[in-house]
Amino acid sequence: MKKPTAEELIERIKERAKPENLGMILIHNGIVRGSSKKGEKVKGMELSVDRERLKDVVRELESREGIEAIEVWINEGKLKVGDDIMLVAVGGRFRKDVLPAFEDLIRKIKEEVVVEKEI
Repeated sequence: MKKPTAEELIERIKERAKPENLGMILIHNGIVRGSSKKGEKVKGMELSVDRERLKDVVRELESREGIEAIEVWINEGKLKVGDDIMLVAVGGRFRKDVLPAFEDLIRKIKEEVVVEKEI
């Protein structure tokens, strides 16, 4: 799947959302770092994605009060330092609605959707 731009994700959300309910859109662009969480140097990562679980997570979070639409792109395969891992956007009514859903989406992707191995 071709990586969309942040602007394309924003436009997709605007197309799907009711304008009167859309007060903000948050964007996250995850990138492969040159070091692990433990500070060890890495050359990259290998990433696989459970696309069905991703659909379930998005449906679950889109059903929350105040959330209008979610768009997600996740890279897959062997990635090198500097490559994009994911691009996600969450659109909704207010910060109090969008911020928790945004954090939950990224956490669930990391914990339930992707399997990553540092190389």
